[in-house]
Amino acid sequence: MNARTVIRHGLRALVLALAAVVALGGLLAAALRLQFTGAPATWAMSTGHDALWMGHMWVDGRRTERDVQELAVRLRGTGVKEVYVHSGPFEWDGRLDPAKYPNARNFVQWMHKHLPNVRVSAWLGQAVKNGLDLDDPAARTNVLAGVAAIMAQGYDGIHYNFEPVGDGDEEFLDLLERTRRHTTLLSTSVPQIEPYAGMRLATRAVLGHDKYWSKGYFSQVVARVDQVAVMTYDSFLPAQALYGGHVARQAALGLDLVPEDKQLLIGAPAYHDHGVPWADAAESVATAAEGARLALSEHGRREGFGLALYVDFAATEEDWREYTTRWVTLGSGGRTLS
Repeated sequence: MNARTVIRHGLRALVLALAAVVALGGLLAAALRLQFTGAPATWAMSTGHDALWMGHMWVDGRRTERDVQELAVRLRGTGVKEVYVHSGPFEWDGRLDPAKYPNARNFVQWMHKHLPNVRVSAWLGQAVKNGLDLDDPAARTNVLAGVAAIMAQGYDGIHYNFEPVGDGDEEFLDLLERTRRHTTLLSTSVPQIEPYAGMRLATRAVLGHDKYWSKGYFSQVVARVDQVAVMTYDSFLPAQALYGGHVARQAALGLDLVPEDKQLLIGAPAYHDHGVPWADAAESVATAAEGARLALSEHGRREGFGLALYVDFAATEEDWREYTTRWVTLGSGGRTLS
């Protein structure tokens, strides 16, 4: 076989491979678009089990009781009953420096005073790729010592956010189990669930880490916590209909996998710096709410299901309006899907 023949065969293989990728991409787009069709049921809306991720300024001294009073005005009448307040991060060796949360005790007391029905969890985490090594027993022991210390500040619970945690990671399961000794309320952010067979391995090959968790591993994590918040944003999908279908698919999978006695939260992107130009237009609180409503309508009524808004310091008035009118009260601004 001469060189020209080798090149020709190589180009043909490349063209076939590209054609296969395009075809699979088209099938995925069609599947997601199909998820985002129909009209959600009128009852599919907030049941008062929503959450809000909050920034570090609430515990480092930059916010006062007056700020908490203003926050209370914002949250009263919404479905937000859980707040995850950034109180870390952990150091690379797992230690949690108390200097990171000097005003935590005051903040928690103010929250309990002005929003007595809202539970306050310490949002703790770290990058675990080329950063904190959760495979190291000493690091996990340090993490747990930090959890014990911060719970003494009066928090109602712990909310973990370690990224990226690979599918099947036994050390993360161990950490969750041992965290139970220090808190009765435990939640964690989780990656997206593998939407269709084969996608986890395919994306892992491209990214070098798991973008998706298998249903089996997701269920193992759920069994060890009270709440899971699926991070359905940063999807890098170019159209609202595709993003809405993505949220609907994630919510549907979660509703099937999370037992009734656990809480399932669907992340809603109340921020606008996705890093990809079209993502800012494609992803929104309104579209996330519509996707969640469609999944809930298909599944049936479920109390322990809500939206989790990410994140308070980046949320605009439009984000809050979309959350209210498209999820909490279903007021003006809604639309019928087609």
